[in-house]
Amino acid sequence: MRSIRGFFRALRNPPKPGTTVGRLVGAGVGAAAIAAIAIYAVVFYPLLEVTNSTEFCVSCHSMEATVYQEYRKSAHYSNPSGVRAGCPDCHVPKQLGPKLVAKVRAAKDVWHEMLGTIDTPEKFEAHRWRMANAVWSMMERTDSVTCRSCHAWDSMDLEGQDRIARRRHRSAMDEGRTCIECHKGLVHRRPRAPDSDGASERGADGGAPGQAGGSG
Repeated sequence: MRSIRGFFRALRNPPKPGTTVGRLVGAGVGAAAIAAIAIYAVVFYPLLEVTNSTEFCVSCHSMEATVYQEYRKSAHYSNPSGVRAGCPDCHVPKQLGPKLVAKVRAAKDVWHEMLGTIDTPEKFEAHRWRMANAVWSMMERTDSVTCRSCHAWDSMDLEGQDRIARRRHRSAMDEGRTCIECHKGLVHRRPRAPDSDGASERGADGGAPGQAGGSG
């Protein structure tokens, strides 16, 4: 804050002997950097973390009544090892840049919840095929980066897997395939493909919600 006040005082007063434009610019850049860091630390980062939780994701009734109930029955929620993967672990990348992109995409779902496009389990199911495909496509484009934050080829004990899993994983490694190609419907029920793209699948604003309800 002192740097910011000093910068504005320097703008109001004539430069003193020895004060150069470069120093003023440097002070201004420093003040702007300090302000940006303060805003990020006090406002942006806490808000980002609050919205990056399973509790926040399922605060919408349509999510709590549908995909959350399926998730609670999956091995990602309860398993012998006691390791639980939450919504952000599967749907939000760890790196800041991709995380912000995912947050922007997810804002569309909040918007459609407010519009009433997916605010009931029935409406949610009507759009579920399109939403799931949006998530699958995103995961394929990113080489299943969120899956790989927990699962990696080099740490996978293939010999400890059953014969079918071992064969398929070896084939996937050799062919360079990505996780979501084979694991759609692993955590959430895989929706049925619609007979046709009818009007009921389009969002109220002419688009469709893009991320909620994706089957992982």
